[in-house]
Amino acid sequence: MDIVGFLKSQFICHLLICYIFIVSGLIINFIQLFTLILWPINKQLFRRINCRLAYCISSQMVMLLEWWSGTDCTLYTDPESYNKYGKENAIVILNHNFEIDFLCGWNFCERFGVLGSSKVLAKKELSYMPIIGWMWYFLEIVFCKRKWEEDRKTVMQKLLNLRDYPENFWFLIHCEGTRFTEQKHQISMQVAEAKGLPKLKYHLLPRTKGFAVTVQCLRNVVSAVYDSTLNFRNNENPTLLGVLNGKKYHADLYVRQDAFQEEYYRTGTYPAVPIVPPRRPWTLLNWLFWALLLLYPLFKLLINMINSGSSLTLASFAFVIVMASVGVRWMIAVTEINKGSTYGNNDNKQKQK
Repeated sequence: MDIVGFLKSQFICHLLICYIFIVSGLIINFIQLFTLILWPINKQLFRRINCRLAYCISSQMVMLLEWWSGTDCTLYTDPESYNKYGKENAIVILNHNFEIDFLCGWNFCERFGVLGSSKVLAKKELSYMPIIGWMWYFLEIVFCKRKWEEDRKTVMQKLLNLRDYPENFWFLIHCEGTRFTEQKHQISMQVAEAKGLPKLKYHLLPRTKGFAVTVQCLRNVVSAVYDSTLNFRNNENPTLLGVLNGKKYHADLYVRQDAFQEEYYRTGTYPAVPIVPPRRPWTLLNWLFWALLLLYPLFKLLINMINSGSSLTLASFAFVIVMASVGVRWMIAVTEINKGSTYGNNDNKQKQK
């Protein structure tokens, strides 16, 4: 392991990265709170400002993937469609197999200039998550409880509210509704067999209600539906913790009209022109800005505490560090497949039969 790789794997580096993310994120959330006064006065200005503020948070995550771990992201698509990406509103359908599939989705949003305005159909629990969940609230993200009888009216209203959104956006939907696991796949195929539907080898049975309502409400707003599949080369099993440790992955995203998952598993590539969208410097520059702004007072505080020689002060600082580490680990755990929701497991499936 080289010296750079060694440093990337060290806890102190992770701690500093997380410190910058948490403190800057809470500062931005606080600023977003004050932008609410703009909503009744100028709703479009409120939206434009919050797109930029949200970018300051989400781009830090993309920076980890692009610049810290150096993960390669290759897009497979036709050149004609490529020229339209980022210039039109679109619904993006993406498989939900990996712990960092959301991060790869953000990466491609960044490379086409729609990261700050990107939307998603997300579970309600995420809205209570500090920083990202609160950021999403100000971005008018559509949250659902996964109970269609309760969700239908709320989801439709929030989707209709996006019809006059002033920025180009991509609206991400995981039609499978939950992350792929072997247990969920087995149950899903049992349901498919019972309903006389085709059995899928690499995906869960899609849940069409959310997609159908999204298309219905945004019909006159979006120009295209991007049917996308994400995979990682060499059977890599990427994790957010691996990204934080500086591990490099190799992501392939295929945007298409037909399904080619079987061919990818067989050949390790997609039947389309591979394009590597160029990295933009803004994610790195944004992170460097917050690092310079926040690390100086941290180091100054640390030096003052050491010079004070107070055991109580040092113990209090150590306690804060431990609690911050626990908090970061909790946020990372949200992305882990083995700690994901039970949505799609047997008890849920039985209710739908």
